[in-house]
Amino acid sequence: MAQPKSRVPLAVGLTAAAGVGYYLYQSGGNAKVAEKKFEADLSSASSRVKGELPGRGKEAEKTAAAWATEKGQQIDNVAEKARNELNKTGESLDSYRKEAGKEAMAKVDKFDATVEKEAAKAKSGISGWFGGSSK
Repeated sequence: MAQPKSRVPLAVGLTAAAGVGYYLYQSGGNAKVAEKKFEADLSSASSRVKGELPGRGKEAEKTAAAWATEKGQQIDNVAEKARNELNKTGESLDSYRKEAGKEAMAKVDKFDATVEKEAAKAKSGISGWFGGSSK
């Protein structure tokens, strides 16, 4: 069995012949006038298609400006949040530092008091050996 041939070339050829026939009929059989009419129609169709494309002209500029404004605001919001978090972290770090300092000083004072108490006991014990009075 023979493979069926593609019908695409036949369809393209018939469409082209119909287009040539249309332009020749519109121009009254004059080939030069038909060619100029075809070029004019092609040019107007091309400009219409270019005008219909998204992202062209003033609309694209407005869309881009709105997008840039929105993204700029988002970036500003993120930067502000980061600054706030950094400030909170700095404040909490300061409070932790102060608290740790207070705790360390309290422990140092407690240690000092213990050392002084034990030193006083030792001093009275040593004084007793050499004939001093004990309290």
